[in-house]
Amino acid sequence: MTENKLKVSILGAGYVGCVSAGCLVKDGFEVVAVDPDKYKINAILAGKSPIYEPGLDALIKSGAEEGMLTATDDFKKAVMETDISFCCTGTPSQEDGSLNTGYVRLVSEQIGGAIREKEGRHIVVMRSTILPGTVEKEVIPALEKASGKKVGSDIGLAYYPEFLREGTAIADYYEPGAIVFGQFEDDHVSIEALKSLCGQIDVTPHVIPIRSAEIVKYTNNCWHAVKISFSNEIGNLCKTAGIDSHVVMDVLCADTRLNISKAYMKPGFAYGGSCLPKDLRALRHFGKVNNVATPVLDAAVEANDYQLDRAFRLVNRGGARNVGIFGLTFKPDTDDLRESPMVLLAERLMSKGHKLSIYDPNVSAIDDGGRNFLPHLAGFIKNSAEEVTSEADTIVIGIKNDQIRDAVKNTRDGTNIVDLVRMPIEPQQGVQYEGLVW
Repeated sequence: MTENKLKVSILGAGYVGCVSAGCLVKDGFEVVAVDPDKYKINAILAGKSPIYEPGLDALIKSGAEEGMLTATDDFKKAVMETDISFCCTGTPSQEDGSLNTGYVRLVSEQIGGAIREKEGRHIVVMRSTILPGTVEKEVIPALEKASGKKVGSDIGLAYYPEFLREGTAIADYYEPGAIVFGQFEDDHVSIEALKSLCGQIDVTPHVIPIRSAEIVKYTNNCWHAVKISFSNEIGNLCKTAGIDSHVVMDVLCADTRLNISKAYMKPGFAYGGSCLPKDLRALRHFGKVNNVATPVLDAAVEANDYQLDRAFRLVNRGGARNVGIFGLTFKPDTDDLRESPMVLLAERLMSKGHKLSIYDPNVSAIDDGGRNFLPHLAGFIKNSAEEVTSEADTIVIGIKNDQIRDAVKNTRDGTNIVDLVRMPIEPQQGVQYEGLVW
């Protein structure tokens, strides 16, 4: 199997399958499209696309005329004659909202059955949109049972999620925002094969674990849905006030430092401070006064409360009564305690009888007339990070700095660490570490 001789079978000649086939043959790879639907097979054999997508007819026609693209309903023959099989079957929703993976399972069994009689290593690439764990729980067992072979050693496996938009699919294929390859264990051979198939695309692939790759597609689409709903909600609020929402959103999108950027896109603890909670309350109230629903903004508050609850449960479930807290302000490099989620967490732990030790370099136990004094927590504030680590059985990390990182490195055996900010540390042996969302 060499880079310029890879042959691909695509099981599922629907939207993703046809676009993938058209683009692969354009790039010089032989492709066999497989589908039980005779209409799709006959259309491809006649050099026509069975689906409408601008530019796809020309790719299918060219591939068929040059003998680079064929189609069949004989999955076994297709797998036997190719090096790589793409699974591009649909995964429709069921009545309860769950995913129907029946077609994925069936195709996995079909590929596995064909591989049973094939010499050499065959690579299976999942392109269907599937939830995390589907490859491990359904695809691998189906492949191994039907083939009698072992995934990883005898069968190559990877996940290659698609991000094709209807109407611009060919452009999206060649100019993607990202290419993602989900790698199974240490199967570098399958990843290199995928890289060769995408060699015409000037984008460096993200090679990540399969479970991560499985959820990327859902993360993308749900983020798009949230953006659309947020924009519409702002539009509704603007209209009731006689404001052109397009002007407002143009300004929002002009800020590529915070608004359209990586800022605030690292999962972690709850938000707080003097602005976000206050402004959310104000705009939600504005909506109520003007009889405009704000479900997205309401959900943001609910999600933030949930993240605080999640952190509390994580600390509380350990059973330790002596809890050390690093960080009290709502974010690093400030002394502002207003609506800080760390303060709320400390108060909740205190109300449940935990003995607290708190250290924040910007918070004092002395009332100096400033905004960084809380009398009900003052008695728990320590002068150094080492005092906290010496007293606590569970340590909660709420801010990052070198002093705290060094102190955490020297925690005693048996200590539990709950990290809310992803401190770059390597916990020593005997220390139980857990991140809030990692």
